[in-house]
Amino acid sequence: MVKGVIFDMDGVLVDSEWYYQKRRMEFFQRMDFPVSDNSFVGSNERAIWEALVPDDPEFRQEMLMGYRAYRHLHPVPYRELLNPQVPGLFRALKERGLKIGIASSSYLGAVKEVVRLAGAETLVDFCISGEQCKAHKPDPEIYFRAMEALGLTAETALAVEDSPTGITAAKRAGIRVYALKPRPELRLDQSAADATLDRLDGVLAFL
Repeated sequence: MVKGVIFDMDGVLVDSEWYYQKRRMEFFQRMDFPVSDNSFVGSNERAIWEALVPDDPEFRQEMLMGYRAYRHLHPVPYRELLNPQVPGLFRALKERGLKIGIASSSYLGAVKEVVRLAGAETLVDFCISGEQCKAHKPDPEIYFRAMEALGLTAETALAVEDSPTGITAAKRAGIRVYALKPRPELRLDQSAADATLDRLDGVLAFL
């Protein structure tokens, strides 16, 4: 019996993955930095920059600091990107007596901002960011910690993800995971998920 649902944020609660890719590419072009692969959906900052600049830690840090400044000047328009189904879905879950958690690789401040914009401060029971974990997705730590905080087990929890990285993290924690289909231009391998969702509120059918 499902007693709680743990959501990823980017690509699930907010349609932000394409924006991240666009913003990174604009920064790369501005810095005249050649990039052959910008498909880091579901990844975290450290892993992204280690992949982009694998052999020069000093230059990697320099680029990272530059990108953080650029990111500050180009914040994510979360209000515009918020999935409109979120408030109604969260209310429906609470009406069923389910716990709601968010386990995201994004910064905790961003997660809390999305919760606020959704008007869900009183509906979400627990939020955790990858920056609070020793290991990032696809490591399952974030899901183990979310389950512990919510009083759930792998048998009573359900996860909603979009990226292969997030799906793997949830599966390694032993949780059933449903993948929200991405924009057509974002090609994500969601084959490891238990099922895919055309709409976010489609998760209600699996409770």
